[in-house]
Amino acid sequence: MKRLTLNVQQSWWSMGGLGSKGKEWSTEERFEKIAEAGYSGIAARLPDPQEKESWQRLLEKYRFSFGVMTQPRSTKEIVDTLHAAAGFGPVSYVNAQVMDAFLIGDEAIRLLEEILEASERARIPVYIETHRGTVTQDLQRTVDYCSALRRLPLTIDLSHYVVAGELNGTSERAEAYFDQLLGHTACIHARVSDGEKIQVDVGPDGDHPMVKHFQRWWRKAMTHWAAQAKPGDALPFVTELGPPGGYAITRRDEAGNVVEISDRWQQTQLFKRMAEALWAEVTADMK
Repeated sequence: MKRLTLNVQQSWWSMGGLGSKGKEWSTEERFEKIAEAGYSGIAARLPDPQEKESWQRLLEKYRFSFGVMTQPRSTKEIVDTLHAAAGFGPVSYVNAQVMDAFLIGDEAIRLLEEILEASERARIPVYIETHRGTVTQDLQRTVDYCSALRRLPLTIDLSHYVVAGELNGTSERAEAYFDQLLGHTACIHARVSDGEKIQVDVGPDGDHPMVKHFQRWWRKAMTHWAAQAKPGDALPFVTELGPPGGYAITRRDEAGNVVEISDRWQQTQLFKRMAEALWAEVTADMK
């Protein structure tokens, strides 16, 4: 049996607005909370130069893996990011939301191919995220890119296609397209959509009806990845529940304050446990 691992990371962006006693957690407190929750790493943008040493210290202290998030618009921008990542220290991979949605067809394919070539030269993996507002904006377009670029490694975040396609459940055609993308899995971002909202409250026990579909897709993604992985490889699984301002659903309390309707940190950890349970099933099937 191949020795493979699941690298469960927490999105740094998802830590926005989280805290206790009415105060948002500091950088050090965020690292501590993520470590206490049992994560093995984080996914974040490269820190500003003045924060570089403190981030390096904290990553080493907690023995965290580090996935770098970026939004390149050109080959030069991804090359610059890869150079900065190499200079920062150990980076597991770079996650690219390739801009923008109006770049299509052969021009988009050329840019994606150049990004992969830059990745190979830098010897740092670059994964292309399935995301609205980017070159992978729609499902069919991304399937075409995968057909043109057989080695295209994807960060799978199907919430964007579920909400774009108003999939309150699934469909036979969507499943066929999803299967093609899942075969390119290099990383997974975890969020649940109901086809109307990009991010829903799944409940403290994850009993929202869409959870079973996302768990099935995550399990398929893990299975596809494991079948192609090499001994010693690790699959990044990033819990990525967004803060208010487009993602977390909010309401106003009696004082007029904007508050979230669910406990985002609790649900983040619920997704982590789901991922670990699914991974245990996948690895058991491989024995």
